Amino acid sequence: MVLLKNIDSPKDLRTLKKNDLPQLARELREFIIDIVSTKEGHLGASLGVVELTIALHYVFDTPNDQLIWDVGHQAYGHKILTGRKDIFDTNRRLNGISGFPKRAESEYDAFGVGHSSTSISAALGMAIASNLKGETEKQHIAVIGDASIASGMAFEGLNHAGVTDANLLVILNDNAIGIDPSVGALKQYLTNVKKGTVREENIFEALNFEYSGPIDGHDLGALVTELARLKKIKGPKFLHVITTKGKGLQQAEENQVAYHAPGKFDKTTGELTPKATNGDEPPKYQDVFGHTIVELAKKNEKIIGITPAMPTGSSLKFMMQAVPARAIDVGIAEQHAVTLAAGMVTQGMVVFCNVYSTFLQRAYDQVIHDVALQNLPVIFCLDRAGLVGQDGATHHGVYDISYLRCIPNLIIFEPMNESELRNIMYTAQLGLDHPIAIRYPRGRGVLTKWETSFKKIEIGSVRKLSNGSQIAILSLGHIGNTVTNLLNDSLLRNNIAHFDMRFVKPLDEAMLHEIFNEFEHVITLENGVKKGGFGSAILEFAVDNHYKNSIKVFGIPDQFIEHGTIEELQEIAQIDISSLKNYIEKILK
Repeated sequence: MVLLKNIDSPKDLRTLKKNDLPQLARELREFIIDIVSTKEGHLGASLGVVELTIALHYVFDTPNDQLIWDVGHQAYGHKILTGRKDIFDTNRRLNGISGFPKRAESEYDAFGVGHSSTSISAALGMAIASNLKGETEKQHIAVIGDASIASGMAFEGLNHAGVTDANLLVILNDNAIGIDPSVGALKQYLTNVKKGTVREENIFEALNFEYSGPIDGHDLGALVTELARLKKIKGPKFLHVITTKGKGLQQAEENQVAYHAPGKFDKTTGELTPKATNGDEPPKYQDVFGHTIVELAKKNEKIIGITPAMPTGSSLKFMMQAVPARAIDVGIAEQHAVTLAAGMVTQGMVVFCNVYSTFLQRAYDQVIHDVALQNLPVIFCLDRAGLVGQDGATHHGVYDISYLRCIPNLIIFEPMNESELRNIMYTAQLGLDHPIAIRYPRGRGVLTKWETSFKKIEIGSVRKLSNGSQIAILSLGHIGNTVTNLLNDSLLRNNIAHFDMRFVKPLDEAMLHEIFNEFEHVITLENGVKKGGFGSAILEFAVDNHYKNSIKVFGIPDQFIEHGTIEELQEIAQIDISSLKNYIEKILK
């Protein structure tokens, strides 16, 4: 008898006998592999918690009991068991379900996630609120990985929880890997715990948690028994569970980094499906960064690279291989990464702090207080800037221009192509008077060949790429290639002058005066939010200098953009070539 097809909610799950659960685990694992192999998504994390997912919904009264999955990469099984089985093939697709737990999507998604280390604080908040309402039997469970629990925010939550009587259960899903292998002293401590050779007092017991484990996270009987026991204990509890990321697919178990989000693969063998290529493709911006910092670091011994837990995603892995002593993964600790970089700069080092745009949000105070206020020339390399596609609203790097532009002393630059990225990295390591943020998008650039030598870029300078008689388009960064493609139309080419502005801050005001004096119509184009972004900077310039030109700002509207392909989302946000062309044609009529 097939079990999974008859389960549309945890209530159905709870009608099963305990000895039926291992069969359900096999079916759920096969279902995840079957869908993700063709539709893509996050694989390894969800395979690793199949048994834990089943046990949690079997023992606890979800959704009345609150279950929070930290980050949410591992929540596919949860989604399938909570009424989304029949639409799971829409995962991460336009108008489909989100790749992460989302409150608006299901009552079983108790808290929206996507960034790490938030689960303990959120669950504790729920638990305290339940106590205040007299709901003392209600359960609150946070499932957090060993990489995420090393974050400062997770420890802030643990520290607070330990002095409360909140009905909170923290489950540590310990598989020794996040997206990349976990790092740091806490990882070593957890390794000692698993070996039974703890040298000091149990850290979680010292924080006043009722500690249990470690237990085998793939033993359903043991999980159900222990969760049922913990359910009866009041106050903060901590369960240490050992799992294998990618469990059930040999390739995913053996290569856990690649199979975190492997793309398409053969569901039987696990072999990755080669991606179609169109001859010589341009490299990814992250790889241009990764290879360039190695090239520069070999000549400049003061260069250091820092990443908060994303050496593969950011391609700092190349420096970790070539110059390991000067490439540092600090774990999921963006605040620490920024202030660590600031400290190093005070000692004369040249520090590239490589952070995803959406994750730098988590270190905003440190950017202002520890870097910009002291005018320390940290070099921020903001990967995944702009719309990122199927990871959706939690991962779009569309706010950084707005949240950085208001900070004094900070330079903001966005390259239009790979050569520009290489040249600004070269320029920055020569020495700057101020910190700089270099933002670049997820995905490939546009050049298959570029000059191997470097050129110094003048801070604040603009590139004029084409002449025209009626309209000036001021673009920022990679999205400026949309304008280049637009100008393949000879009629438009004759009427449009294209300027690659490169710098949001400082603006080339001398060039802007020339543009506003020559062109009646000015268009700005950016892959970031319009509110407070690059276009806003141009509008402010026009107002401050009493220009009355017609100005149209193309950027992300004042709404959260959900998930889909980058092309689909650009069309929704109206920063695609057709939206730009339609507006221009109205002017020219």
